[in-house]
Amino acid sequence: MHPDHPPQQNQGETCVCGQTIDPASAERSIGRHRTAPPRRGPFTSTPARAALAAGVICCLGLIGVVGARDTGQRQEPAREALADRAAAEQRASRDFTRTAPPVVAVPVPVTPTPTATPSPTATRKAPQKVSRPKHPRPVAGLDQRQMDNAKVIVDTGRAMKMPRRALVVAVATAMQESNLYNLASDVLPESYDYPHQGSGSDHDSVGLFQQRPSSGWGTVAQLMRPAYAARAFFAALAEVPGWTNLSLTEAAQAVQVSAFPDAYAQHEERATTVVAALLV
Repeated sequence: MHPDHPPQQNQGETCVCGQTIDPASAERSIGRHRTAPPRRGPFTSTPARAALAAGVICCLGLIGVVGARDTGQRQEPAREALADRAAAEQRASRDFTRTAPPVVAVPVPVTPTPTATPSPTATRKAPQKVSRPKHPRPVAGLDQRQMDNAKVIVDTGRAMKMPRRALVVAVATAMQESNLYNLASDVLPESYDYPHQGSGSDHDSVGLFQQRPSSGWGTVAQLMRPAYAARAFFAALAEVPGWTNLSLTEAAQAVQVSAFPDAYAQHEERATTVVAALLV
């Protein structure tokens, strides 16, 4: 610099934020005796970059100050709003007049109560009636058909309230007359139209007791039914005076009027066994 030249004032660069940057200080940062590289633009030199950085820092500082002031101003209304909301919730929690929400009934599964089983000693069972089999077991040398016919005779006599002695007389009489089979008659072809278990040829005699329709015992259809034939026999026996005091042969003969009156006595023991088995 020439001594005659007036001293030039340092004209610094102005930052974006309004501050002045001293070029001398920027020049010292790169050294006085160093040759600066050619400038390629306004911000390619080191002083320019330093100035730009300083300006950015200043701008950020101003923004932070303004933001802090603005935040401080906005915090007050937010705090007041939160305080009001807390007070409202606290008031609501102390208000017992609020409507309760609807209660939803949850179905509870019902467990069936087990039925208590009474102990055998506590409960007494009613005595059960002993049911007789439809076909009784044959006894006294009879087959099943003979035993079934004897049961019909005994059941019919019991239904008519006849005593035990009458049951024995009736069974013994059927043993002698038909051997306890329901017989048709060769003389009466009609008798074959009904259930039968054989046939005979003694006049018009039919059925278990070989009763004759021509003698007024009943029709062929009636006499071929074992229950009807037994009922007709018991009714005739009940009309015999003092029959209970008669022997089996005399009582049976008084009803049947047979040509062989003494033949009935041989069946008394077996008839007694059969009646006893059917009355058990």
